[in-house]
Amino acid sequence: MVREWDPRTASSDEIGSVLETLNAVLAADLPQDPPWREGSLREYLSEVMPGERRISWVAEGSPDPDGTPGRILGHVHVLLLGDIGVLEVLVHPSVRRTGLGRQLVLTAARRVYQEGFRSIGVEVVGDTPAVAFYESLGFAREYVETRSVLDLTSVDWPALTEMAGGVGAGYHLEFCPGGPPDELIEAYARAKAEVRDVGDGELRPSSYDPQRLRDSLDTLHRRGMKPYIVLALHEQTGEVAGLTEVVVPAQHPTRADQYDTIVVQDHRGYGIDRAIKARMLLELRSAEPELVEVQTWNAQANEAMLKVNAELGYRPDREWCEYSVDVAELVHRLDPTR
Repeated sequence: MVREWDPRTASSDEIGSVLETLNAVLAADLPQDPPWREGSLREYLSEVMPGERRISWVAEGSPDPDGTPGRILGHVHVLLLGDIGVLEVLVHPSVRRTGLGRQLVLTAARRVYQEGFRSIGVEVVGDTPAVAFYESLGFAREYVETRSVLDLTSVDWPALTEMAGGVGAGYHLEFCPGGPPDELIEAYARAKAEVRDVGDGELRPSSYDPQRLRDSLDTLHRRGMKPYIVLALHEQTGEVAGLTEVVVPAQHPTRADQYDTIVVQDHRGYGIDRAIKARMLLELRSAEPELVEVQTWNAQANEAMLKVNAELGYRPDREWCEYSVDVAELVHRLDPTR
């Protein structure tokens, strides 16, 4: 049975059951990824940015003979974001190829269509069954980037310390756990508005407006995701010349996520990109002692950042793709009677 589901009011058993399915999917498709934990999972599934909405459904197995509700074997949510619905589907490996995935996609697509959205997007991890699944439903690949992973146990820390000190004269680095101080928010927003890491897709948009940045940081905290930021400040003007962002989620605190890394055009060529990323890793080493890996995503066209990441010790892992489809066409394909 598929039913609409609100993680904010769901029982602890239901949250635990969703977690079990999520980790079963990871074990089958991404066995090198760390399993998720229940810490702040409810908040992760329910909290959104102002102006955005997330709608969720679950698929339950048959109840036990004693009346205990069945396990949650499938979960789908759609984030209504701007003019697109961003989809995420989980199906327990034990019930794959039963039509459940198609049923979950159809359920979400119908709602997206009713809400007046014209397209659905989804992130698809390369070399997993999801690629063939979404392509069979008519989703088209729009964008590809490479995920790379840094194993902190193999980092050359003395070399990293040297890289962190390699920023040009006239700049200094500032570490900001939790987010930049409010007096730097506007300068921070200007840096992000001018340029961001080359090749970002459409399903993980950055925030360039000062208030939206505040909202974004607040949402991260509410979802149990702690942001860390290193800024390169131009000493003469006080402007943000470069920045890098890493988020450590409570749901998988042993692996952090790299967000934007930006060097403003007028300040390139002074070693800022390498220095801020190295400084970040040095700070995380003491701020997050449980952390053992950092993952980042880059377009292959972004050769400069790929070079910096390789020097820091990142190793390419697998493709990460964005797919999209016209909502009306998807609903018709899955339910031709409409």
